[in-house]
Amino acid sequence: MNLSLSGAALIVTGSTQGVGRAVALEAARNGAGSVLVTGRDAKRGAAVVAEIASLGSKAHFVAVDLATSEAADIIADAALKKFGRIDALVNAAGMTDRGSMMTATPELWDRLHAVNAKTPFFLMQRAIADMRSRKQPGAIVNILSINVHGGATDLTVYSASKAALALTTKNAAHAHRFDRIRINGINMGWADTPAERVMHADTLGKGPAWLAEQAAQQPFGRLLVAEDVARLTHFLLSPASEPMTGTLVDQEQAPVGPRDA
Repeated sequence: MNLSLSGAALIVTGSTQGVGRAVALEAARNGAGSVLVTGRDAKRGAAVVAEIASLGSKAHFVAVDLATSEAADIIADAALKKFGRIDALVNAAGMTDRGSMMTATPELWDRLHAVNAKTPFFLMQRAIADMRSRKQPGAIVNILSINVHGGATDLTVYSASKAALALTTKNAAHAHRFDRIRINGINMGWADTPAERVMHADTLGKGPAWLAEQAAQQPFGRLLVAEDVARLTHFLLSPASEPMTGTLVDQEQAPVGPRDA
């Protein structure tokens, strides 16, 4: 089984913490030649760049807010300037701010869709354009959410934004299958990430005990962790998953559909 990324030039959005950071480090451990790290915190970005360098890969940090209209071009231009090409892309960044049918605002809708769907779409566009111009195959993985199947009622806007990216994943995979550009997605279940800890403990006011309480209710006694998602992402990026494309994998502890009587 060939899991090597052997010199690949890779973009990972949202890679200063959580799932994105874990994906970037997993890529470096498995031979990626260069990794473009993105985020809003320059200090965390520098730390991840140093971690990647210690694993033997080149790395470069770009500070960018994915809600801005120029974000995709800023990231793609930086990758092409620093590394000369884009071999692989992981859209790992995402906002999980709450917004139900009755509480959501137009501002929340616009920001979540910009970060979770619009910028990933146009970053895919730039990556695919580079791959096609060089007549080289490539791989893209979009980190989605188990909420694309319907979503919790307080996550209506978030679920809609991830569902939009899920459809884009399958549509683009079909459009570029003969370019040998493989595009897959992961419907990530509930995971213990830095952003999720802040959301539940502070923003939603559940306090520090929320994680242990929720973990105890899960089949495996824990939530997903970033490294779980990173390993699956790496498989989908690597030659080991060829020729799979257009697939959305549910990475969750319970199958979607069945219910206890």
